Amino acid sequence: MAPLRTPFQGFAVRFSPFEEDKLAVATSQNFGIIGNGKQHVMAKRGGHGPVEIAAYDTADGIYDCAWSEENENVLVSASGDGSIKAWDVSAPAQANPLRSYHEHTHEVYSVAWNLVGRDIFLSASWDNSLKLWRLDAPGSLRTFKEHTYCVYAAAWSPSQADVFASASGDCTVKLWDLRAPTSTLTIPAHDYEVLSTDWNKYNDHMLVSGSVDKTIRVWDTRLPNRPVTTMVGHKYAVRRVICSPHRENILLSCSYDMSVCLWDTMARDGEMVRRYDHHTEFAVGIDMSVLVEGLVASTGWDGLTYVWHLSQDPRVV
Repeated sequence: MAPLRTPFQGFAVRFSPFEEDKLAVATSQNFGIIGNGKQHVMAKRGGHGPVEIAAYDTADGIYDCAWSEENENVLVSASGDGSIKAWDVSAPAQANPLRSYHEHTHEVYSVAWNLVGRDIFLSASWDNSLKLWRLDAPGSLRTFKEHTYCVYAAAWSPSQADVFASASGDCTVKLWDLRAPTSTLTIPAHDYEVLSTDWNKYNDHMLVSGSVDKTIRVWDTRLPNRPVTTMVGHKYAVRRVICSPHRENILLSCSYDMSVCLWDTMARDGEMVRRYDHHTEFAVGIDMSVLVEGLVASTGWDGLTYVWHLSQDPRVV
């Protein structure tokens, strides 16, 4: 399909876990430096699309978004003013935002919804902290503050409701368990800032990290002193990494080199399977559909969001 153009630059894209033709796109004006934000929701309608079915304006840029895992109409956005906003797509405009939380003291860069518990979500901020939330609570349930620099990403374990990972500018990936008072593991993952992390959906002990050092690393949490694999191929910082919800060995990444790359983590030295060069500015958001195998999306600072199958060229779909 033709790319979707948004007025502001794309920062994140997320497929709905309930409807295969619905996705959310988080955007920021002026490359997220200063200005407004807009949360878009797109869906196919009448055999056409995706077309915009909802859009929410914010006073500051939006850096990330996440769909609720228990309500198909609800999503949350991470804002540059330190706030987290929840939206209900089924509600009238005047009823939104559904919730607005403002506890972080700096930009919120990531939000992640629990895949198992389904009623809680995390935020990660440039104030060096993460916070745990539930929409029916008036404020955060808990704050996690051990990182010594910006926290760029959080990712829940796909099989354990109490376990999550965080990626930070302090060059580490930390593992946490809600039942423990402190983090349970610190991995010195890279020599430069770690911008992203995700869990292998088929192996509880495996996770991946992406860094400013241009590399992606695969980790076994039982042997955290050295990576299982280091994958080289991006020319600039790796902005996001995401493990396939359908195949244990498949990984997708995007980078400030404007590319989206597909990897086979089980091949020798983590072989790059394919490079997609459809963006003309920084590629900063990617997702893989949990409902349709091989369906992926990307968004970037060129203001374009693409949806395509991995076997195709996104520019000619």
